Parts: sequence; C-alpha cells; structure tokens
Amino acid sequence: MTGRIPKPTESPRPHEPVGEARWPMAAAVIAAMVLTILLPDDLRLAPRWLLPAIEGLLLLTLIAGDPGLISRRSAVLRTASIALVGVLALSAVWSTFQLVDDIVRNGKETSSATGLLQTGGTVWACTVLAFALLYFELDSGGPAARGHHMPPTPALAFPQQLSPGLASADWRPRFIDYLYLGLTNATAFSPTDVMPLAPWAKIAMGIQSLVSLLILGLVVARAVNVLA
Repeated sequence: MTGRIPKPTESPRPHEPVGEARWPMAAAVIAAMVLTILLPDDLRLAPRWLLPAIEGLLLLTLIAGDPGLISRRSAVLRTASIALVGVLALSAVWSTFQLVDDIVRNGKETSSATGLLQTGGTVWACTVLAFALLYFELDSGGPAARGHHMPPTPALAFPQQLSPGLASADWRPRFIDYLYLGLTNATAFSPTDVMPLAPWAKIAMGIQSLVSLLILGLVVARAVNVLA
C-alpha cells in the first residue's frame, strides 16, 4: 500500500505593496491649475500660463514614471512630487497675501461683492488643495512609501490608526482622507479627527488654519462693508 505523497508546503507570499490610484491626486492638481488660471493677474505669482505649465510638466513626469497605482519608490519621483507640492503651496500662500493686500487697500479685485466672493473663494480653494497635497506627500514618506510599509508612529494620526478595530489591518490613508483633513482644518481652524504628531505636521496645520482664518475673516468683513 503506497502512502499519499505529501504536497510541498507553500512558501509565504512576499509583502505586496498596497498601491493607491493616481487619478484622485492628479485631479486635485488639475483643479488647482485651473483655479490658478482663473485668478486675476494681480493675485498670481507668475504669468497666467507659467505655474500651470510647470505643475503640468511635473504631473506628467509622475504619471509617466509611475502610471496607474502609486507604488514605485524612486528618488527622482519623490523629488518631482515635493517640487510639485512646493509650487502649489507657494502659489496659494502668495495669492493669499495678495488678496489680503487688495482687501486692505480697497483694490479693484475686491471692490464689488461678486468679484470679492469669486476671488476669495478661488484663493481659499487653492489653499485647501495645496495643503491637502502637502499632507498627502509628506505623511509617512509619501503614498508610495505608505503602500509598502506604514511606520508605527506616523506624522498624522487618523481615527483608523488610533483605534485599529475601526479598519482592516492593511488600511492606509488615501488622498480623500488628506483632502478631508485639508477641508476640515480650513473650516474649523483646528484639528478635528486627525491629530498632528510630527512637528512639521503641527506647523503646516497651524499655518493653514491661520491662512484660512485670514481669508475668510477679511472676505466676510469686506463683504459686509461692500454690501452696506
């Protein structure tokens, strides 16, 4: 009687990266580019076409180097991502200060209620997108690094990390989570459900809160003055 030949034991699978779709991040960048084009000339950091062209070139570099899911760890791609976020953030902060200056001086861009609300809303939306992308790119080494390994002490602590029972073991924050963080931080002027742990995260969220408070406070005050 011949015994049954045992099957060889299967070796454990290597860790597979949890990649994130590129399109939400790309859509946010394109939206920021469109908003930059719509801004009045006095509120833009550079000529109408320059910053969107730079941002578009950097975005195409990222898509070409790591299409589909964001999972490739590369120094070149990481540099391009940081450069893209830096350009967006610099543009948003510059437009904010120009908007404040125009409001204080009773400038032409905010002299009417319609122009004030359109310009103020555009600048505010630019800051929300810029800071959302900033959190997305800097937290835990960026999306590609998060897909391979989540550090035990992230820079931004989401509810799913503070209470692991709320999510699966392989949960990773996605762009929508960082967009929600950027939106709530810009409206509540303080952390809501996401806690900043790293010094850079506290500084970034503090700056965004101050910028948003400055925009909304001055826009509302000027709107009351214009409509009165």
